[in-house]
Amino acid sequence: MELKLGEVAMIENWDQFLLPYQQAVSELKVKLRGMRKQFENQNQRSPIEFVTGRVKPVASIKEKMTRRHVTEERLEQDMQDIAGLRIMCQFVEDIYQVVDLLRQRTDLTILEERDYIHNEKPSGYRSYHIVVEYPVQLVTGEKKILAEIQVRTLAMNFWATIEHSLNYKYQGAFPEDLSQRLQRAAEAAFKLDTEMSEIREEIQEAQHYTPQGNSAPATPTHDKDD
Repeated sequence: MELKLGEVAMIENWDQFLLPYQQAVSELKVKLRGMRKQFENQNQRSPIEFVTGRVKPVASIKEKMTRRHVTEERLEQDMQDIAGLRIMCQFVEDIYQVVDLLRQRTDLTILEERDYIHNEKPSGYRSYHIVVEYPVQLVTGEKKILAEIQVRTLAMNFWATIEHSLNYKYQGAFPEDLSQRLQRAAEAAFKLDTEMSEIREEIQEAQHYTPQGNSAPATPTHDKDD
């Protein structure tokens, strides 16, 4: 039976339900950050700037269940972003390199890919979304968890963070003037990414330069623990 407006899920122990998702996020953060470390250990530039992850809050899950008419019985199959990872990159080209690296992994299975970079949403949103199936080992046995990995540039992330905050304020119904300004800002952010890509080699050389003439890491390490 589908949820009606105002109804909420009847899962009694959310901590227990979300535990495998928390484990999946924790493990994937370690593995994705490990990819960056491997590039650095080989004295190669990493396409990964930093990695974050989170488990969707219970209130957000309930709201989405109601809005999308997701039943409790179908929650694990139909809500793909309860476990969410975000990989930040410097350049658009890095995004597709990361996607290729993920495709080569044998510890997860890619179920779906959505390229919103060159096929942006009407709002102006850009990112690359990958839905994966990831097995976690529990004391009761293996459990396969759906997780969504978003890969985007720092400029795309800045825009998306602002748009997300405004979305809560206006409940998705932006005033026309604000909507147009957000679209223009999204285009400006993508233009910045495009310009940076065109001078990519010069930027990378500068990031390795030090006054002493020694090589330095391309970017500071600032992985987030969320």
